[in-house]
Amino acid sequence: MDIHTLTKLENKAQKSTQGDFIKMGMAITFLLAVLAYAFGAENVTNNAFLAIAAVFGGYMALNIGANDVANNVGPAVGSKALTMGGAIIIAAIFEASGALIAGGDVVSTIKKGIIDPEMFINTQEFIWAMTSALLAGGLWLNIATKVGAPVSTTHSIVGGVMGGGIAAAGFSIVSWGTMGKIAASWVISPVLGAIIAATFLYTIKKTILYKEDRLAAMRTMVPIYVSIMAFAFTTYLTLKGLKKIWPSIIDTANSVLPFAFEATKKPTLLAGLSIGLVFAIIVYILVKPMVKKASLKLENTAHSANTLFTIPLIFAAALLSFANGANDVANAIGPLAAVADAIQSSSISTKASIPLWVMLVGAFGISLGLALYGPKLIKTVGSEITELNQIRAYSVAMAAAITVIIASQLGLPVSSTHIAIGGIFGVGFLREYLSDTTAQERIEAEEAQIKEDKKIKKTHKSELKELKAVEVKTDEIKARIQTLKDLIEAEDQLIKQEKKHLKRAKKTKYVQRSAIMKIVAAWIITVPAAAGISALVYTIIEGIMS
Repeated sequence: MDIHTLTKLENKAQKSTQGDFIKMGMAITFLLAVLAYAFGAENVTNNAFLAIAAVFGGYMALNIGANDVANNVGPAVGSKALTMGGAIIIAAIFEASGALIAGGDVVSTIKKGIIDPEMFINTQEFIWAMTSALLAGGLWLNIATKVGAPVSTTHSIVGGVMGGGIAAAGFSIVSWGTMGKIAASWVISPVLGAIIAATFLYTIKKTILYKEDRLAAMRTMVPIYVSIMAFAFTTYLTLKGLKKIWPSIIDTANSVLPFAFEATKKPTLLAGLSIGLVFAIIVYILVKPMVKKASLKLENTAHSANTLFTIPLIFAAALLSFANGANDVANAIGPLAAVADAIQSSSISTKASIPLWVMLVGAFGISLGLALYGPKLIKTVGSEITELNQIRAYSVAMAAAITVIIASQLGLPVSSTHIAIGGIFGVGFLREYLSDTTAQERIEAEEAQIKEDKKIKKTHKSELKELKAVEVKTDEIKARIQTLKDLIEAEDQLIKQEKKHLKRAKKTKYVQRSAIMKIVAAWIITVPAAAGISALVYTIIEGIMS
């Protein structure tokens, strides 16, 4: 290794180290700010413990941003619809907006009802358990992000709450029926996501990519697919992202329109579907002439079809981030809000109001975690599991929206992380399935060619042997011997290349098996790992406080 190469490596390592220190410094500054504010909170009898819980909540929020948000923007980045920087900016803005605008006024203190709060002997044990859950969830997400495994933040905090509860009151505190449903979601979420994503991809291939006149197919079908996306995402956003402001929307609509809507606390499925249908019709009317105009400048290729899905993908990333912020912020600040409520009221409530400062900790923490540490998981989701283009990423985004809608109406506790990753697996495995016939034909052709080249080489070697046996070699014979040697050498190289191609054809996989094993393993151990960490933290806190 020369001195210039060594210098370049040293400079690269130095820049990487400096970058890591800057990121760590910004994260620590955020947590110190949270600590200072919570410690100085007025009308709180136990500021010290609230401050500790607030730091743990901020730490959880940072790790949610680093791990979970990748599912929303990773496919768009992997398909080149968004740059890494653009994805981070969009996701940070919409994650924070979703948390602050639609994150809710109250939050369930016992995530998913997995433990019975009445079994805590006193409020102090409950506070310790929730604090342990926050730290455990954050630590597990930190570990998962470090190894490049996208895991469910909901399952992380569920495991944390369960472990803290068990450490405080024993195994009987856990609702094992609820835990069974959550365990079932490890299978339900990715399978549903995979099926829906693969269905959309196959449908697009049949209606556009496999057509002889792709341009005509694009003009007809792309507006329909974009409208379906508008329908699904508007319904999804209405049901999952507008719960907090839904009563205000109804009141405003009733004051403006000549007819009245029924006042409900949260959006119904019928309301979501109706609003989704209206938006789908509007989008279709707007998009159809735009696609027709754009198609005049496009070629009759699959690449051209992909470009038409770029802008819809950007909107999908933004809307998924908004809905994620509205829902998953509770994973960071739910236990923190529970601790704040328990400290102030000296009692345990199943629901707790969310102070504005607590919501800001969650919203800003998620955005900061995404900006500082999100790129690692965004790359994993976007390009390291399978190769994505815009159409495949569109199919994954549709799976994310539709699966959540179906599951929420059926009462299935699905994970948005598992759905998105399942969708990516689905499009990858569909590509493998569809390419099986073509791949087999290519393998057979390669094997036949190798067999034919070996036969030619054998013929040349036989001729060379005969000529070498001639006692008196004329100039013509000598020239032929040299020609045969050159031919045999070239044939050796050709056969080696053909064997490499054959080996590569046999090994072609559109989904990285190593990624599957790593991610599935992380999913399976998320709840028990977070529970174990939480129980350990609770035991330490109890030992210190006793």
